[in-house]
Amino acid sequence: MNIIGRLTRDAKVNTLPNEKQVVNFSVAVNDSYKNKQGERVQLTEYFNCAYWISPNVAKVLTKGALVELTGRVSAQVWLNKEGKANAALHFHTSQIKLHGGRDTETAAGDNGNVQTKTIKKGKTENTAEDNDLPF
Repeated sequence: MNIIGRLTRDAKVNTLPNEKQVVNFSVAVNDSYKNKQGERVQLTEYFNCAYWISPNVAKVLTKGALVELTGRVSAQVWLNKEGKANAALHFHTSQIKLHGGRDTETAAGDNGNVQTKTIKKGKTENTAEDNDLPF
């Protein structure tokens, strides 16, 4: 599944007792539709996201950044102290593509490598190590 949204806060790296690191962040996804009366209704869904592959990506995941995420979604439901039901959406992220400004694009994939490309007047220059690809 793919989602595109904006980060609601800076990403945070958490270290678990078994020394594994996870990058946690939250993304807001906007949508709109017309109801039966023909009025436009705006809807925002929030996803709590986790990325386990490389903690280095946290450096570029800052509040307000537009990201495209690939992964799977799950829901969590619980009762609060007053007995009221609560729910949250979680996105287990396997790939991250950061749509920075018009000048940069950053991607983190299944192998954990973070690559940044600088775009100059229709040309793309890799600022990360090349992968021996002919293009």
